[in-house]
Amino acid sequence: MTTQTYLELNDGRRIPQVGLGVFKAEDDAAATAVRTAIETGYRHVDTAAIYGNETGVGKGLRDSGIAREEIFITTKVWNEAQGFDATLKAAEESLSRLQLDYVDLYLIHWPAPSRDLYVDTWRALIRLREEGKVKSIGVSNFTAEHLDRIIAETGVAPVLNQIELHPRFQQHALAKANAERGVLTESWSPLGRGAMLDDATIGQIASRLGRTPAQVILRWHVQNGFVVIPKSVTASRIAENFDLFSFELSQEDMALIAGLDDRGGRIGPDPMTAEF
Repeated sequence: MTTQTYLELNDGRRIPQVGLGVFKAEDDAAATAVRTAIETGYRHVDTAAIYGNETGVGKGLRDSGIAREEIFITTKVWNEAQGFDATLKAAEESLSRLQLDYVDLYLIHWPAPSRDLYVDTWRALIRLREEGKVKSIGVSNFTAEHLDRIIAETGVAPVLNQIELHPRFQQHALAKANAERGVLTESWSPLGRGAMLDDATIGQIASRLGRTPAQVILRWHVQNGFVVIPKSVTASRIAENFDLFSFELSQEDMALIAGLDDRGGRIGPDPMTAEF
């Protein structure tokens, strides 16, 4: 079985560096994917209230037969549930769907600056951590400005900031800002929604190493010190995406991939202007 690597969080806990993403997976597919991933060796699953599959994720976890404390479960509060009281309620609903007593990591899914509720939402996450309903708390899609505000107003830094990050959109400034604040960077859409799989540079590296383009890209994330959550519901891809720990990219390989960065390479919404 492939050996998982772990990264240290600023609250003293650890997170498995490679996890399974389940974005857009229906409950049944999510349950099967989670069970398959855990059997493959994954110990980290990332979901969200808005994905509509927390019930399936919980079922997959139970069906795996692995002890709860061995699996790191992340979920997220959606924009419409932001605000102190609403977030507390949303967390209880997520726990109910998952059929869990706690989640390992609870994230604010988007800052949603037009709502201006993310500080109150962050205070609710702090409360949930104090109550033991979540073990660690973090954010997703936050800019350095958003991070500084919640830290200044609460004195509590997130353990992690989950952001769009892939070879075409490498977010160097934000990853650096995260690190300076003791916040890990986690990559969503790590393969650029599949667009990077056909890149010629990635293909050349993969061919030379006898690896797939996906493995090369995911290994790049791992060597950069990011947490990465590739999404798949296909057993063969789930296994492929986890087989990252028996090879390394050279400094030359890393430099070639660094050269693919494009400031206009964002695929998802801009956190400063996203309205949903």
